Amino acid sequence: MALAGIRVIELAGLAPGPLCGMILADFGAKVVRIDRTRTATNDVLGRGKRSVALNLKKPEGAEVLKQLCNQSDVLIEPFRKGVMEKLGLGPENILGQNPKLIYARLTGFGQSGLYSRNAGHDINYIAVSGLLSKFGKKGENPYAPLNIVADFAGGGVMCAMGIIIALYERMQSGKGQIIDASMVEGSAYCGTWFWKSQNLSIWNRQRGENLLDTGAPFYETYKTSDGKYMAVGALEPRFYDQLIKGLGLDSTKLPPQMSQSDWPELKRIFTEAFATKTQEKWTEIFDRTDACVTPVLSLQEAVNHPHNQERGSFITNVEGQVCPRPAPLLSRTPATMSLERDPEIGEHTQRVLIEYGFTNEQINKLLSAGVIECNRLKACL
Repeated sequence: MALAGIRVIELAGLAPGPLCGMILADFGAKVVRIDRTRTATNDVLGRGKRSVALNLKKPEGAEVLKQLCNQSDVLIEPFRKGVMEKLGLGPENILGQNPKLIYARLTGFGQSGLYSRNAGHDINYIAVSGLLSKFGKKGENPYAPLNIVADFAGGGVMCAMGIIIALYERMQSGKGQIIDASMVEGSAYCGTWFWKSQNLSIWNRQRGENLLDTGAPFYETYKTSDGKYMAVGALEPRFYDQLIKGLGLDSTKLPPQMSQSDWPELKRIFTEAFATKTQEKWTEIFDRTDACVTPVLSLQEAVNHPHNQERGSFITNVEGQVCPRPAPLLSRTPATMSLERDPEIGEHTQRVLIEYGFTNEQINKLLSAGVIECNRLKACL
């Protein structure tokens, strides 16, 4: 696989860090998740990882992490500014021992700035990025599109990209470096097109009245007779013509497509039209056309959709859990993701420490001192 031979240490966190580590694991990296001792995990993105339960607040625990990092290529840490330094695990400590390490710091607000020590969540990060102001319908409050934009796109994916870039650069320089992955900046970067297109006519009105923010009747969702929905993205005139044809409307009796003053009336007409048939019937009508009309599928429906089935877009693990297959597809070195269950906290503590050069005697001392934990206690005795 593309990242075979790369060793990654991931400090357990929520959402963005686990996704970053999972991406690397899916494409071949050996990822060890460092979990807290005496805790449970809500991480559902542990695919392909191994778990070591380690108390970093104990000096001996910090030393264990340093030894792991000495033999690794990447460290992913998700804590607010200053936390790692307080533990004696900041970049100056870790990189001083292993200058080839990629030290990835994945945080909401970044390592500097007014908010760098503040708590926050996805909604806060996209608010500060400027993007939240663009999400929402006319006359309604801005709304957060789940926690996709900051946590995952601007956080986990961007950090993984930064790690891969740094690993590539290391091939030339032989040196590691620090990655300051801010979810605010990652989200903003994903939205670069919005900044670059602000002077275009498609954004010259208030939120919810423009071409791509549900202002246009031909870029909207519509309810069907069975209470489901269809998504319409018929922007170009040739696609719009097929939309009108599929809806059974007479284009000569409709206002021009780009007459913004008539958009509310067009939206009313489209709403009434879509309400006359079921989602299944509209899908049958628009499939294999370029009207850019598709059914709005639930997660389970997406798994069973013929297009996704044909491509094998989803996978099922040994526990019957279904999730998306890693993307993108590589022709020679595709991801070969694990289908095993996610690791229990501390499940691989002994095995990983032995792999990294610890003796059984050292492991038992660490266990007795409460520095480490094993999911199966007997395995460490």
